[in-house]
Amino acid sequence: MRRKAIAVILGGGKGTRLFPLTKLRSKPAVPIAGKYRLVDIPISNCLNSDIRRIYVLTQFNSASLNRHIKNTYNFDVFSDGFVDILAAEQTPKSKTWYQGTADAVRQSIHHMESHEHQHVFVLSGDQLYQMDYRNLMGKHERFDADLTVATIPVVAEDATGFGIMKTNSSGEIESFVEKPEPDELDQWQSETEEKFKKDGRVYLASMGIYIFKKEALKVLLDEHDEATDFGKEIIPQAINNNFKVQSFEFDGYWTDIGTIKSFFEANLALTDDLPKFNLYDNEDFIYTHARLLPASKLSGTTFDHSVLAEGCLIEASRIERSVIGIRSRIGKGTTIENSIIMGNDYFQSQDEMEESDEEPSVMGIGERCFVSNAIIDKNVRIGDDVRIAGGDHLEDGEYGNYHVVDGIVIVPKGEAIPAGTKI
Repeated sequence: MRRKAIAVILGGGKGTRLFPLTKLRSKPAVPIAGKYRLVDIPISNCLNSDIRRIYVLTQFNSASLNRHIKNTYNFDVFSDGFVDILAAEQTPKSKTWYQGTADAVRQSIHHMESHEHQHVFVLSGDQLYQMDYRNLMGKHERFDADLTVATIPVVAEDATGFGIMKTNSSGEIESFVEKPEPDELDQWQSETEEKFKKDGRVYLASMGIYIFKKEALKVLLDEHDEATDFGKEIIPQAINNNFKVQSFEFDGYWTDIGTIKSFFEANLALTDDLPKFNLYDNEDFIYTHARLLPASKLSGTTFDHSVLAEGCLIEASRIERSVIGIRSRIGKGTTIENSIIMGNDYFQSQDEMEESDEEPSVMGIGERCFVSNAIIDKNVRIGDDVRIAGGDHLEDGEYGNYHVVDGIVIVPKGEAIPAGTKI
């Protein structure tokens, strides 16, 4: 596996559906689960699957992503492994930035030619799942496929939001439709395992995870040089032009972190008694930057179904079903519920807080606050006696130092909420 394959992780476009979390960073750099970044998920899946040659393609707001990868994924000098950034660049052959997923790989593929490989994994940088890619590779090689698409069985209600694959009895993909209409669904059912059929999961949705034979990928990108997207153009072209396209059915937890709502729900799901995404695995680790932070300090706080990262100073009265990120500071008498607090990039010293001209001066959440159904980004300063109560009663929009999306209140990175504010 180590010498057979190279992985390409797509760093994402502008990430407009995750705005304002992507105001200052790319989608894969968005913090998740208190201490990780979204890009850590596909990279960790690669490392756990013995894939150690990984490219991350970046373009928009890439500085924090580049810094995170540079500081995190360093292999020893006796290894041929690497995690390299391939930033969009203008060359004599291409004067434009990446125009889509397929175009990004087309413009970058020449960098991979110096490394021996037979297959190329193309992975998304903004999904939450754990997969052993060796199983995907095994089916790909067993059926001698040119392209294998990871699919997940879904019910009719979800099928209209995905690209749906129709397979024959051997699992070969014969046709593809992007987001079918409800009245078309009957013709897009596939033969799935009995356990999926019982739940009505008879539609195979593309997960945006692909493995190509090296030669097939090059031919498809060269012959369809106007195609910019894998899902909408390259995959249908491969099916229509008699390439052998196989489906790999994935039986596990997977969610696409494409919207604020899905990001919010995926994070809070980690607080469940038995979360579907397992951070507590003895073998399949989720890797991230080793920060060497001190243990968190709690004083008089009642915790219930919450995730607490390192380096926090917590004096809150109650924290319930929330994710509390690294270096978070929360004052006395404060209640946090159903919220994501991303924490801080650094510790403020006592002198910095006392000498600051900013109001409030302390990075974190002040005393006697109430925060519900909210996402508080990094380095935010919230004064005392602030009330933030997200919900359906709030109208979506931009409100200066905060935003509302799907009823979720988002305070962007570095913003300040004055003492006594009511949202």
